[in-house]
Amino acid sequence: MSVRRLAPKELQPASFAFREGTLDWAKQQIAKYPEGRQASACIAILWRVQEEHEGWVSEAAIRAVADLLDMPYIRVLEIATFYTMFQLSPVGKKAHVQVCGTTPCMLRGAGDLIEVCKHRIHHDPGHVSEDGNFSWEEVECLGACVNAPMVMIWKDTYEDLTKDTFNKVLDGFASGNLPKPGPQIDRQHAAPAGGPRVLKDAAVAGDATKKGNV
Repeated sequence: MSVRRLAPKELQPASFAFREGTLDWAKQQIAKYPEGRQASACIAILWRVQEEHEGWVSEAAIRAVADLLDMPYIRVLEIATFYTMFQLSPVGKKAHVQVCGTTPCMLRGAGDLIEVCKHRIHHDPGHVSEDGNFSWEEVECLGACVNAPMVMIWKDTYEDLTKDTFNKVLDGFASGNLPKPGPQIDRQHAAPAGGPRVLKDAAVAGDATKKGNV
């Protein structure tokens, strides 16, 4: 369990303002919940704020969300510090990489992905690369164990990675030619690699379906 704190004062912007249209969008989210339950929109609004403000949420942004939702500041801070999806310090402008370090990913090569991050971005997690474009961190389960090892960049996952394919994913973000999310091998979502392995004969599959066996 890592300790998550706000960025130092010298990295914090002096103020925060919702973008044009975002405030109206936030009010639509709030309206989805019963009277007195506006706090339920907190995660959605924090996420939108992060997407629109260089990939992280500042102290000023957290306070603004708290004021909008009529919540104590500490309650929004608790949410922002609990979920690793929220970044509390400046991150790479082009990509912030979250490498899953839970057991299935580690057994299938997450250590290699971490080595790529160390050599290509920064030796230590939580630091921005020299060009300001990339940052990385190791996190717990990102929910795609069957497609291990995998990473999350912004809101998308990139799965079934090797050192080479992970480098290609990073190349795509560096050039602005964004890679396609999901498995980076011949696999449809979480289906078996290489395609179906059973009931590949259409006639047999149809007969089994009629008999109620599948």
